[in-house]
Amino acid sequence: MLLNLSILDFVIVDKMSLDFKSGFSALTGETGAGKSILIDALSLALGQRNEGGVVRLHQDKADISAIFDIKHNQEVIDWLKENELESDGAELILRRVIHADGKSRAFINGKVATLQQLKELGESLVDIYSQNSHHSLLKLSAQRQILDNFGGHSDLAATTYQLYQAWHKLHVQKIEYEKNALIYSDELAELRDKLRELKQFSFTLSDWETLQQDHVMMSHGNELIEDVNLCIELLEKDETAISDRLHLVQQKISHALSIDEKLKESSDLIDSINIQIEELLRSLNRYLQKVDLDPERLKDIEARIQAIHNFGRKHRIKPEDFESTLLTWQARMNELESFESDDGIDAKEKLALEAFNISAQSLSKARKTASEILSQNITAAMQKLSFSHGSFEVKLTPQDSTAHGLEQIEFLVASHLGAEPRPIHKAASGGELSRLSLAIRVASISKANVPCMIFDEVDVGIGGSVAEIVGKLLKELGHHDQRQVLVITHLAQVASLAVHHYKVSKTQENNQTLSHIHLMDDKMRIDEIARMLGGVSITDTTRAHAKEMLQV
Repeated sequence: MLLNLSILDFVIVDKMSLDFKSGFSALTGETGAGKSILIDALSLALGQRNEGGVVRLHQDKADISAIFDIKHNQEVIDWLKENELESDGAELILRRVIHADGKSRAFINGKVATLQQLKELGESLVDIYSQNSHHSLLKLSAQRQILDNFGGHSDLAATTYQLYQAWHKLHVQKIEYEKNALIYSDELAELRDKLRELKQFSFTLSDWETLQQDHVMMSHGNELIEDVNLCIELLEKDETAISDRLHLVQQKISHALSIDEKLKESSDLIDSINIQIEELLRSLNRYLQKVDLDPERLKDIEARIQAIHNFGRKHRIKPEDFESTLLTWQARMNELESFESDDGIDAKEKLALEAFNISAQSLSKARKTASEILSQNITAAMQKLSFSHGSFEVKLTPQDSTAHGLEQIEFLVASHLGAEPRPIHKAASGGELSRLSLAIRVASISKANVPCMIFDEVDVGIGGSVAEIVGKLLKELGHHDQRQVLVITHLAQVASLAVHHYKVSKTQENNQTLSHIHLMDDKMRIDEIARMLGGVSITDTTRAHAKEMLQV
């Protein structure tokens, strides 16, 4: 549920912070006051692409934050955990900062996020229905999605889609294999040879690095031994050996310490230095004892390095990529071998098709049940919206297997008595389509899991008693403790039924137009409903009518 929306320097909003509650809320105001700005801002916070021009004039950036209560939204809670973006409390904070140059940054609970992550979250938080969104209802894909969402089998539809894709991939592979069996056989033989040759190296990246280090060391062996011997000589064998001089220094400091204890720190340091020098000498001598400069071993190393480079040049692979290439070749060889085995591609394709059919048939059964209920619900909603003898049908037409199941889903409507059900775009006029789309939304989202639904002027073209019915339908939709229905409307009949009423207004300040939104009390609502009823001049009659509508 949306708790708060804060907007800073967005279009004609300088600074705004709105708190929201559950139930049915209405936003009203004069044309051009900026009612849709709230929807636009929230949409950006939910990951919508920025089309530019949203930063308020003379400002560097726009800043939008939306706070949601998610304690009852397990889907969102799980998503946040999976993406390591959860917060300590039961609130979710989405933030979008958009700069004047068009660049933007997104945040989830204060952590940097991507627009795709905002969008994924937004699909489980808010549904926005705009004035022209009924055009999407004309698409068969949208009609199928509405039915699957209403029936609660969207996950089954997604599984069916995935199973179809898995089967189709095997089907294409089968056709390709049958067409190119000889080519695949040659490829398999070549892969076996390459894998056998590569495995003979017993190659690992760490061994390769060690091999190169050993080669460098042994190639410069004489120079290395000369340097180490010179170090040892300088430390203890030379006439001016460092160790002898340091021992002398140690003796002198020790004598001086017996006279002045302030030299204690210096004495400790020289003792430590002498110990380190002795350890250095032991280390250098141990190195000389262990260093292996066997010429035969050097030849073996050089031969192995050469063989590895030859194999790499032959197959155009860098030694650093041998291990990943081995895995790729092995996977391809396993795939080709499986095609030739007893349970090869034919059997795999058959199993994949069976799995798809089982899922698709379950989906068809679920759709049949849901279509009957949805048809009844939308018919009932239509008749409330002045389609007195209208009817609605979710038609399921069997078809060949597709990724979306075994049937085509199409919405049919008969707008009056005796009319034959026809596709929506053929049966409904422009005004009827607006009412019909509202009936479909109200009836189909009654089981929606999304806690916040926003209707942006979907009641355009509706008036009179129908407008009151629309308001009642929306209010009924908002009768849920954890559901919000927010409606932007020009209709007094709709706004008067809202539990919470916000007014959008605009002012002229410093040669700029600014938009403001605030929650109204009962007295302010009377004036606003009266304005919506009577226009510019508010009379006692319109004010009395407003009181009657608001029942105050």
